[in-house]
Amino acid sequence: MLVMIAENDGLHRSFARRTVEQLWPGDVEVIEAGDGEDAINLAAERQPPHVVLDLQLPKATGIEVARAIWSRRAGTHILFWSNFADEAYVRGVARIVPPGSVYGYVLKSATEEGMRSALRGVFREGHCIIDREIRGIQHRVQDRFEGITDGEYESLIDIALGLTDRAIAARRGLSIRGAQSRIKHVYDKLGIVPPEEGAGEASVFNSRTRAIYLAMARGLINVDALRREQEQLDAWLAQATPPQDQ
Repeated sequence: MLVMIAENDGLHRSFARRTVEQLWPGDVEVIEAGDGEDAINLAAERQPPHVVLDLQLPKATGIEVARAIWSRRAGTHILFWSNFADEAYVRGVARIVPPGSVYGYVLKSATEEGMRSALRGVFREGHCIIDREIRGIQHRVQDRFEGITDGEYESLIDIALGLTDRAIAARRGLSIRGAQSRIKHVYDKLGIVPPEEGAGEASVFNSRTRAIYLAMARGLINVDALRREQEQLDAWLAQATPPQDQ
């Protein structure tokens, strides 16, 4: 049994190794990566069928590592292990899981027995094991009245990246009115009253920057998500913008 642990914190990495080796004494080989790039390269070289993966890694995020692993071997069982229950991570994981894949999402605040149960369930029994707090976020994401839809999330990201309504419309294949309608839905779900529609407190805030703050406070977006999205925006701009004369 080959298990890769991708974790940049030495104490957490040692804990994960010890837990894995105690669960399957004499029947497991553990390999380690301390950052995202090492994890991608080591996984490509050794093809581990089981992976414990921190979501916050330097050089490449856990989501980027998982995407690279699953692109080569969709049957890999991945246990995401994180300090954070941000909706940005939950949504990011959901967007890359191949159909029928086995994975887990456990918080580092879980007990040692909770970690053991997750490892057994995902690696040996082939079950998807999701922390209770994460399940609650998944349900919120799927709730069409409370949750931000994928289209609305795209608009929220575009706002955070600083795009104008016209640029959002062009990037997402919408009319300007359609882009503005999506943004209005985001405001509604975040409880933002545009200045032109309200008085008092509503006139204090800039709606776009207020939306960014509330989204970050709720965990809808975070720095890792914005960095990934900026890379995608750069690729879009390179294709959409005519090259400039030198």
